[in-house]
Amino acid sequence: MGRAYDLPADPTPTMFPSTQPMDVSDSWPPGPRPAAHRQPAVSAPADPTDTAAPEPGHTALSSLSPSLLQDLQRFDPASPQRELLEVLAAGIRHTQPLAIDLAWGASALTLSVFPLDRMLHCPLPLADFLAHDLSALQVRQVRPALMRPLADAQRAGTADAARYAPLGPLLWTIALRGARAALLPELAGQAAYRVAPGISLTGLDVPGTMAACITRLRRQTRNLADIAGWPGVGLERATRLLNALYLQSGLIVSRSHPAATIEGWTGYGS
Repeated sequence: MGRAYDLPADPTPTMFPSTQPMDVSDSWPPGPRPAAHRQPAVSAPADPTDTAAPEPGHTALSSLSPSLLQDLQRFDPASPQRELLEVLAAGIRHTQPLAIDLAWGASALTLSVFPLDRMLHCPLPLADFLAHDLSALQVRQVRPALMRPLADAQRAGTADAARYAPLGPLLWTIALRGARAALLPELAGQAAYRVAPGISLTGLDVPGTMAACITRLRRQTRNLADIAGWPGVGLERATRLLNALYLQSGLIVSRSHPAATIEGWTGYGS
């Protein structure tokens, strides 16, 4: 587990605060954008069949908006690499299309995500991509997306529809099987959780134990310790489930509910 991220108590319940869309104009101060932060000129996309891994290096963040950069820096500042789930969560919060260069072993690809469209572009069929060892993925670079969302690409006559897919299954699967096994910062600390009414998990792979947790959380508000103590769950499964529900905008987070306590519980630490 990673570092603990304790947030101040909130007198009112909060429903998925960090994945609600932000006004993109709010991400920039008044006046022209600095040259380092302007959208780069569109160039030809990389050959999707090129599987040569990029040279190891630090995640490049200088071309991102200041607010998105600050959001990413909520995570461990000592680590030059970001986990994919962290980058996806930040991109969704700021509704900014991102190109995420990924590597695992000797393979590499660029994943483009379009939060407002709830779509992604992947050189591989999404099912093939998700069949890999997702915990081994390394984020090599994060930059503004050069690909267009599907609708724009179709209007321009450049769409390869087979390489576009809904964003929801990617978010769900990376939360359950990716490298991050700690709560996202906006969920950690003194909090209790409940599944939001009306959430649809159609098309998502929900293991039986987690399906039972979701059923209970539709009726009950519980903290992480309670959920981890349910039969067959444990701390890591509970943590991953909460992250996954949150990224589907399906989690109510309360810091004032009587169940919102971490007294006597050390599961939020390393």
